[in-house]
Order: sequence, then structure tokens, then C-alpha cells
Amino acid sequence: MQRRVPWHSVARDEVLERLGTGRNGLSSSKAKSRLEKFGPNKIALERKVSPLSILVNQFKDFLIFILIIAAVVSFALGYLEGHEEYFFDAGLILVIVVLNGLFGFFQNYKAEKSLEALKKMAVPKATVLRDGTPSEVDATTIVPGDIIVLSEGDQVTADCRIMRSKNLLLDESLLTGESVPSSKSPSSLSQDTSLADRSNMLYKGTYVSRGNARAVVVNTGLDTEVGLIAKAMHGAEEHPTLFQKELDKLGKNIGTGLLAIIAFIAVVQFFLSSMDPITIFLTAIALAVAAIPEGLPAVVTLALALGTMRMAKKNSLVRRLSVVEDLSSVDVICTDKTGTLTENALTVRRLYTDWKSFKVTGRGHSIEGEVLLDEEKAPEKAYKKLLWCGVLCNNVVMGRKEGKKEYMGDPTEVAIHIAANKAGIDAGGYSRTEEFAFSSDRKRMTTLNSKGNEHFACMKGAPEVVLERCTHILEGGKVRRLTASKKKKILNQNEEMGHNALRVLAFSYKELEKRKVPEEEAENGHVFIGLQGMVDPPRTEVPDAIKACQGAGIRVVMITGDNIATAKAIAKEVGIGNGALEGRQIEGMSEHELRMKVEKIDIFARVAPLEKQRILKAMQANGHNVAMTGDGVNDAPALRNSHVGISMGIRGTDIAKQASDMVLLDDNFASIAKAVKEGRTIFSNIRNFVTYLLMANFSEVFVVFFASLAGFVPIRATQLLWINLLTDGAPALVLGSDPSRKHVMKKKPRPSSEGIINTWVMKAIVAIGVLDTVLLLALFFYSLPMGEDYARTMVFTGFVFSEATRLIVIRMKDKLSIFSNKWLLVAILASFLLQLLVLYTPLSAYFGTVPLGVGDWQVLLGFLAASIISVFGIYHFFLRDKEHPDV
Repeated sequence: MQRRVPWHSVARDEVLERLGTGRNGLSSSKAKSRLEKFGPNKIALERKVSPLSILVNQFKDFLIFILIIAAVVSFALGYLEGHEEYFFDAGLILVIVVLNGLFGFFQNYKAEKSLEALKKMAVPKATVLRDGTPSEVDATTIVPGDIIVLSEGDQVTADCRIMRSKNLLLDESLLTGESVPSSKSPSSLSQDTSLADRSNMLYKGTYVSRGNARAVVVNTGLDTEVGLIAKAMHGAEEHPTLFQKELDKLGKNIGTGLLAIIAFIAVVQFFLSSMDPITIFLTAIALAVAAIPEGLPAVVTLALALGTMRMAKKNSLVRRLSVVEDLSSVDVICTDKTGTLTENALTVRRLYTDWKSFKVTGRGHSIEGEVLLDEEKAPEKAYKKLLWCGVLCNNVVMGRKEGKKEYMGDPTEVAIHIAANKAGIDAGGYSRTEEFAFSSDRKRMTTLNSKGNEHFACMKGAPEVVLERCTHILEGGKVRRLTASKKKKILNQNEEMGHNALRVLAFSYKELEKRKVPEEEAENGHVFIGLQGMVDPPRTEVPDAIKACQGAGIRVVMITGDNIATAKAIAKEVGIGNGALEGRQIEGMSEHELRMKVEKIDIFARVAPLEKQRILKAMQANGHNVAMTGDGVNDAPALRNSHVGISMGIRGTDIAKQASDMVLLDDNFASIAKAVKEGRTIFSNIRNFVTYLLMANFSEVFVVFFASLAGFVPIRATQLLWINLLTDGAPALVLGSDPSRKHVMKKKPRPSSEGIINTWVMKAIVAIGVLDTVLLLALFFYSLPMGEDYARTMVFTGFVFSEATRLIVIRMKDKLSIFSNKWLLVAILASFLLQLLVLYTPLSAYFGTVPLGVGDWQVLLGFLAASIISVFGIYHFFLRDKEHPDV
């Protein structure tokens, strides 16, 4: 019930009364009883992923089931007299199933371990009033009604209503997406105030940037805003990826087709041939082995694993292998702004002084940069006073973090300090004698500074507030009277800078006669110097990354908790357009209205967590495959429910990381574009080797079928298994590791309805399958007079030779030379050497082969030449110049 109370709209005394507490907090006994009632202040819904569950999941694919069934049947047939070779078949199949499962397990387990390494393990502490005395307690023991004491740098460990505060600024970016610290005060607000604007509330997981406060705890654990998000995320079941669905569908299609073909062939053989039922059954088993692409699961797993390793080198940690391929079909990326598109570091971009507008170059916390006027380096005297005032009216200190020097303080003051450092301007030997601190009520800060007999008051604050206290202005190095028209001109400039998403502060100074004076005297009669405008700028690589995504047919949408002016300005800089909408406008929309809007709007500002989920669901309802990025707890439910959830590794919360499918180790949107490119490459590779393997399986099935009609078994099951697993497997593995094609990011995303096997793939399988069937049957019957074992050996070796024709078709489709991947040549050579091993070593006894002579190899080379010549003709007349997606 408590979480339904709009605490921000309730008066302070009434809040205390409703919670049964006072300004001195709870007694220890009452806190203990409430802890028993409300439970510990923690969020314990995180799903633990056990190694066993990861291992079991590797064996749930339909193709794996088929292989296991084939192994069991082969094992049973081994008990039939004279058919002991089926034990060998069963062993080979089980070995490949186990190796595939272990390989996938180690990849996924490694990803989970990497994620755990990113998590923060420290348990936060909190200071509360217990029995009227400040006490440091474990944050998990906080209860509603506790009075919590907060100071600069503290983490807020529960949802609280402010009782009193001084100069309080909160970093709420991980909850609201707002990059600039929020000013906080105890005043009551209207009930319909949005989450991001509730200035009298403190939320779990946020940080105190400046000031101090006392606040009463109103919600703990799962009843906090963070807790509600965690529950929503927990309620969203982890969904199978699009690629997992596609592989499952492919496996079922292969299985269904296999049963249908075997049943048809068995019936035909029973009625049209003189074969006995046992032979027909054995032939059916041979066909089953031929029809199953035994190497497919292993090659898919390896292709995905290689992709994840390449992505890890490009700062993308993939938690589930199959997610890599899902990126290939993403057509919308919904991205957060702060820290993902931007640097997450305020930077001074503009200076305005003496009626001139200066540009400040450089980014982030680097002091590299300069001040430009009309794109040329400006003279220092033109802006020195403005930056000097910013240094004196500033509390930034240089500290160390993880062994490195770092500016420490309010982000706004850090930006001002760095701007002065770029110009080589410092305090000039002045030391501070007094400070009148910034507060949300005052909206200004003033410091008193002295050097010998020189004394100055320096002020910074909201432009309209500072101008009220100025009587003069610095013009051309001289102090002149500040008229009403000049004030208006300055305010117009402030408004223009604000429209460009700059956060603007005004600066002024006053000469004093002594080191210290009262506040009223120090803050009136000032000389206006100028304005500094700052913004959290886009990352330098983001515009190109967004352009690459758009060129690949992927729409990029910004969803942020920041204000709409800032969102639109950053969107314009990085290349995101097409209208803007605020979260409050979404609240009253029906699902149908929202579905219409999300097709036209690319910028969503002031968005709350539930609104973010509604946007996602509307896009998905419109048929889009959506990747969602985010770092805060407010992003977690949307990350879990999107097709591909992408969290941030540096500043992302544990909840966001746990909800995601992929973690960006550098928090950079540009890494997403690289990941999409990798996903498309992997899908193209998977399609290629599936085509390659199924072309072989097609010809194997029909060679066995047509030869059996004449009463012959043209190839043994053991030989087929050898081809499928090893001699075909090596080139397939190399196809799975092909590098990206140049055109991969110039095509539209693959429709989710289009599977691995599309129209072109089907035509290629049938065309090349028929060619190989005809040539191999001709080879078999040509060789048959020399004996069945000899004819089988020739067909067995002919299948290995036919690799070349299949590879030529795939390379022509991709407009690549067969020599474009040196490892492909190595794989072909390896296949040939493996075949020689079977022909000329004791292994021949297990495979029923005979040694081939020089004349036999001449016949096989003639077979290869006929096959290659034929495939060029087939490609030219049947497969060439056809539009086929290859993304």
C-alpha cells in the first residue's frame, strides 16, 4: 500500500505521521519489528544461472535430438549379426554431440563469468537516526520510517522524502537518464509531477553530488522504484532468441522431411524392388544418416563462438551465443542518450562575453582544446576574465581514482574548470576567504577571494538571477553601466544558447575593500562578465556509427529521461531526426495511437520506465525486431523484453547487465554498429555452410535411393557419416569463419520471417544436388563391374571431390574467389588427406574401402572436371543474377 502513496505531494509533517515516526527517527526496537514486517532492504529476484542449466541447454536443439535418436538406432543395429559397424556409427555421432555441447557450454559459461566480474560486490552502508543518535548500519536493515542522514558522495539506499536539505544536488542519471545533477528541496509538489521532476524525493541507487540532507524512508526493497523495475524484469521470462527459433524450425523441417523421404523410399523399394525387408530397413537407416547434417550443430556453435570472440575484441560481451546472429535481423535500435550517444561528461562549448560568441574545442575531461573566435584562435584577453571568474567560483579539486589523476567535484564545475585549463588560466594566486554556497532557492554561488590588497567577489548562477545583482557590464576591457536593453540582449543570447541544448551559467565579479563582507554586500552591485554554455557532447564516433546503421536499413531511436530540448539538440548532432515526443504525452495514448506514433517519432524525452516498455511493445507489435540499449535500472525491463538487450559495462547497473543479452564494455554506441556488422557476417556464413552441407545431403539421399531401386547400396552408412562429419565438416567450419564482406552493411535487415533457407538456397540445393546425383550414379554404375566395394569406394571419393563444385557456387554467389580465404584451401587439402587416410591405412577395414590406382584417380579427375564445367553452366542459366538476400 505504501508504494501507492504519492509521497511527493504530501506535506512533511503528514509524511512523518503516516509512517509513524518523528524527526529523531525510530527506536532500535521499533526498527527491528519493522524489519521483520517489511523484510530486508534488498532486491533478491536475480536469477542465478547454474553451470548445470547452461550445460543442459546445449542439448535442447531439435537437430541434437535427431542425432541422439540416430545414435541410439545405430547402436541397436550393431547387435544384428554382421552389422557391427553400426557401433562405430553410433560412437561417432555421440562424440560429435558431446563435443558440440561442451563447446557451447564453455562459451556461455565464460560469458556469465565475465559478467559476474563486472558486478560491484560491496554492500553499501547508510547513516540513520536510531534512538535519536546517528548510527551507521548495513543498508539492508533500513526500514520505512527511518530518518536517513546524507552528505556529499553518499549513495541513497532507499526511497525517501526529504525533510530538510542544504545545497542538495542528486545524480539521478541511472534512474532518470538526466545527465545534469538534479536540485533537491523539501517543498511539496503536485500529485501529477513526473518521476524525473520530483525534486523532494530521493530514490534508491542515486548519489549525492553536493550538499547534505535528512530524509525519511518511505519505501524499501522491492517497493522502491528500483525494486518495482526489478520485479517487472523478473516477470519477463527469458525468451528464446530469434535465431534459436530459426534453428529449431530448421531442425524440425529436416526431421519431418527426413521421415517423409525415408517412408516414401521404403514404400517404393518394398513394391518396386526385390530387396527383403531387413535390407530395406538398413537402407532406410543409411538414408537417415545421409539426410542428417551431423556437422551442422558443431559448425553453428563454432561460427557463433568465433563471432563472440571477435566481438569481445571490439568491446562487446555476448552472454548468449545465439544473440550474435539475432543482431543481423534487428531493424530498430532504441538507445539511451547519456553515456551511450554522449561522453557522459559535461563540456563547455560556448563562451559569451563582450558581445562576442566564442567556441571552445576539446571533449570530456581532456584539457586539450582552445578558444576560437570566427574559427580562429582568440586572443586570451578577450575571454580571460570570464574563465578566471569560473576558476575562483569553483570547488573542483584534483584527486586520484584507480591510480589516475581525476577532477573531483560537481560535473558542471568540472566542465568550467577544464575550460579554463584549456586556455591556461588559473586562480592567479588568489585564495578563497569565504563562500556563499549554491542552493536550489538561491540559484547562485559566490566566493570571496584575496591576493595581497586585492579583494574580489566572484559569482556564478542562473543568468536571470546573476543579472538581477549586476549594475554594470565589462565591455572592451572597461566597466560600463548595464542598461535594461543590454540585459534583454544578454537574456536573448541565453535563450538562444538554451535552444541549442546548452546549460548556461552567468558570471560576474565585484571589487571589495576588505577580505570578508556580509552576503548581501558581496552579492550586489556586480559587474557582468559573460555566459558559459555547456553540454554533454556526443561521442566523436557516434555520428558515423548511426550513419552506418541507417545505411544498413536500421532505424536509430533515442529514448531518454533527459529534457526534450537537450534530446533534440543531441539527436540533431548525431543524425537522429523525425520529430520528438515527451513521456507525459504517451501516458494518455491508446495502444493503437502509440503504435502509429512510434513509426514517425525518433526522439522520446522525459520517458519513465513503464513508458519505455510501452514504446518497445508498440514497435514489436508493428513487426519490428528491436535492440534496446541502456545502463540504468530504468532500462532493465525493456532490456529483458527486447529482441536484443544491450547494457553498459562501465556505468551500467547490475540489474541492467543481468537483464541484457550483450554488454558493451566501453559504453559506446559505435560498438553496436560493429556488433550488427558481425551478426550479419555470422548469419551470411551460417547460410553459406548450411547451403554447402544440405547440397551434399541432397545428393547423398538420392544417390542411395536411385541405386537401391536397382538393388544396390552405393555407399555405406559409415562412409556417409565420415563425409558429413569430417571431409565436409572442415570446409564448412572455414565457411563459418569467413570475414565480413564489403557490402554487408549496405543491405536492409533480413526480415524475421525469412529463414536460413530462402528461395535461392532451395534452388541451389536442388540444382547442385541433382547434378551431383547424376554424376555420382554414373560413376557408380561405371565402376560396378569391378565389384561393389570398388564402386562404393569410387562414389565415396567422388563425394569428397564434389566439395569443389559446391564451394564454387557459394563463392560465385558472394562474388568471391575460392582463394579469398586461405584457410578454405587448407580445409580442402585436409579433406583430401583424410580421404587418403581412409583409403590407404588400416582404417579402410572399418569403412569397407579398397585402394585406388592411378587409372582410378584419372577417372575421378574427369568426374571433377565434368562437375566443375556443369556447375558454371547451371549457375549461369539457373542461379545467376537472381536477387537473394545474403545478409
